[in-house]
Amino acid sequence: MLNSKDRVAIYMESNLDSDYGKMGMGVIRYLSNEITCIIDSNHVGKSIKSFINTDRKIPIVESLEIALEKKSTVLILGIAPSGGKIPKEWNRIIEKALKNGLSIVNGLHELLFPRWKDLIKKNKNQWIWDVRMPTFVPDIATGKASKLKNKRILFIGTDMAVGKMTAALEIYSFLNKQSKNVGFVATGQIGITLTGNGIPLDAFKVDHACGAVEAAVLENSKKEIVLIEGQGSLLHPGSTATLPLMRGSCPTHLILCHRANKKTLRSPKNIKIPDLKEFIYLNELLSTVSGTFPKAKVIGVALNTSHLSHNKAILSVNQLEKKLNIITTDVVRFGPDKIAKAILKS
Repeated sequence: MLNSKDRVAIYMESNLDSDYGKMGMGVIRYLSNEITCIIDSNHVGKSIKSFINTDRKIPIVESLEIALEKKSTVLILGIAPSGGKIPKEWNRIIEKALKNGLSIVNGLHELLFPRWKDLIKKNKNQWIWDVRMPTFVPDIATGKASKLKNKRILFIGTDMAVGKMTAALEIYSFLNKQSKNVGFVATGQIGITLTGNGIPLDAFKVDHACGAVEAAVLENSKKEIVLIEGQGSLLHPGSTATLPLMRGSCPTHLILCHRANKKTLRSPKNIKIPDLKEFIYLNELLSTVSGTFPKAKVIGVALNTSHLSHNKAILSVNQLEKKLNIITTDVVRFGPDKIAKAILKS
């Protein structure tokens, strides 16, 4: 895992402005380490603020050589494409980075170790971190989390990449600043990279996924509030992540994450997003299973309005809140306090 002295460069070639760049964007937004540069030759010299709302001043540069000149010590592969494959054209960059002594953080399904291990310098504190490599074999889940007395907040979504991790981290940060006894369970590559803990949920075998979630939640049993990072969506035909998250965490509350005005999935676009009231009811029903598990209700909607103007974002938030009669906000644009306070009051 990263230490506080690591100087990070993020490799995002051709993806700084794409949905696949969410790994890098999450690192830019939340990583506490110094970020020396972002590598994307398509956007050299542009302001990072053109792509993400941040106060950080991070140069966008052309090549790995510049990252080395800036005395970077770690290269983070900053994309998360569907299927988790490393683009073949990135192989020469990985080789060059390792030969020049850089450590690498890889959040993709395709592993760097042991393929590239021989390039690690034995006399240097250099490493490869394949974030999506499970570190333990969990027991089969047994519903132990349902016996806990704390609040367990699971973030669910209408699609992939709608802001489940972002919403969870924004609320976690807010509650931490309020000195609340709160824990965060990372379940994807970005959250694990940022916190150094968590489970790469989609890298576990199906039979073990619920147990992995349960183990992570039980580790946070002394926390009064546990925020569980969501993955995927019940609606998406390529995702099986929501059910193991529900069964493993036995949530007491749900936060719905949705991209404003979105009518279909990002891909495949032929799948329509149903009425949100019906979708909320479906998630609540599956989570609770006729009272077998804790009665989890959606108590907040984290609406992603990043593609809308400020005025349209306000209108979209207000319209959805009125329609659903559930507290709704964009936690990045307008702050997480409304949903965080709803969690505290529940």
